[in-house]
Amino acid sequence: MVSLQNSTSLLSSSSSKISITSSISGPKYFRYPKITVPKLPNHVQKQQLIEELNKLTTNLPLREPKSTTTTTTSATAKTSIETIKLYTILESVSDRIEMHQNIGDQRENWNSLLLNSVNMITLTAVTMAGLAEASGSSNGFGLKVSSTLLFVAGTGLLLVMNKIQPSQLVEEQRNAVRLFKRLQNNIQTTLSVRKPSREDVEVAMAKVLALDRAYPLPLLGAMIDKYPESLQPAVWWPSMKQSSSSSPKHKHCDRNGWTRELEDNVREIVGVTKTRDIEDYIRLGNKALKLSKMLAVSGPLLTGIAAVGAAGGGQWGGLVAAVAGSMAAAVNTVEHGGQVGMVFEMYRNCAGFFKLLEETVESTLNEEDLGKRENGEVFELKMALHLGRSLSELRDFAEKSRRNEGSVDEFASKLF
Repeated sequence: MVSLQNSTSLLSSSSSKISITSSISGPKYFRYPKITVPKLPNHVQKQQLIEELNKLTTNLPLREPKSTTTTTTSATAKTSIETIKLYTILESVSDRIEMHQNIGDQRENWNSLLLNSVNMITLTAVTMAGLAEASGSSNGFGLKVSSTLLFVAGTGLLLVMNKIQPSQLVEEQRNAVRLFKRLQNNIQTTLSVRKPSREDVEVAMAKVLALDRAYPLPLLGAMIDKYPESLQPAVWWPSMKQSSSSSPKHKHCDRNGWTRELEDNVREIVGVTKTRDIEDYIRLGNKALKLSKMLAVSGPLLTGIAAVGAAGGGQWGGLVAAVAGSMAAAVNTVEHGGQVGMVFEMYRNCAGFFKLLEETVESTLNEEDLGKRENGEVFELKMALHLGRSLSELRDFAEKSRRNEGSVDEFASKLF
């Protein structure tokens, strides 16, 4: 025990002399700032706040909501009423283009379907009439009756087909589509170049109505006469107003692109179109009209003769029916397969083109106020394009016609 106590005292004395130093470094924690949360108001304080907010809002001036009428009025003021009307006419023109295209496709189908049907009916009746003649009177009675009925049906279809002339109707729709597209382009050009005026709206409206009269869509009551006495040029434009100005000619210093030489050239070219182009198209159109009339009468007449021959029978009845029916099929093929009505309408439209050119030139030159005319250089360019010539060719042609006193060996137009 004594020894243990001594050893313990030694260890304690020695440990007091030895000093052990150690340092432990740990992470230092960031101290966030204290956040104070306001206390929620009680029921009394809430009522006081609501009363104060009501007082503030009642003293503020009320703002009236913006009315849509003001916005609409300001937008309408920016877009003039003439522009809106012209856009309305443009929409109607686009609709008419679609209508004429659809009806033109339908009538083109009429032409092919009716021609094929009539020829099949006629040739079938011819075959039956020949078989009835070969089989004798006792055995061929049914064939005779059938061929007679087919010839009668073919005659009725031919009368309807020759009355409406589907190929001519198709050409009318083609011309209407082309002219309505030109009017559409003119309106779009006016809207893009300048602000339209009241006169622009009236002119566009008049052109639309004139085209409706020139190329009607319905067949009953409004269809153009397919067999007139003579060819008359087509008219698809409104009457042009003559100038009523009493001011002296060329009063303005600004001649608006017009010169004395240009006026003389324009008059000279119009004189050539009168004596050469229009007369030639009228002559060819009248020939096409005579051929159309002759074929329109010959087809139903031949099928009628064939029907009588098939019904009468006898020794020569079958032969007459076969020959007349074959000739009728050939005549129908020439008339409707060759589209004689379309050729007549084409000549009529070409004559109308030169008639329009003549009236446009006369109306322009009769306007004494140069400022109201279309620009002379633009007018000359349009005329050259319509005739398929360059500006230099147009001037040379006018000079040549002037030297020969209007007697030239060529037509004014190279386009048609």
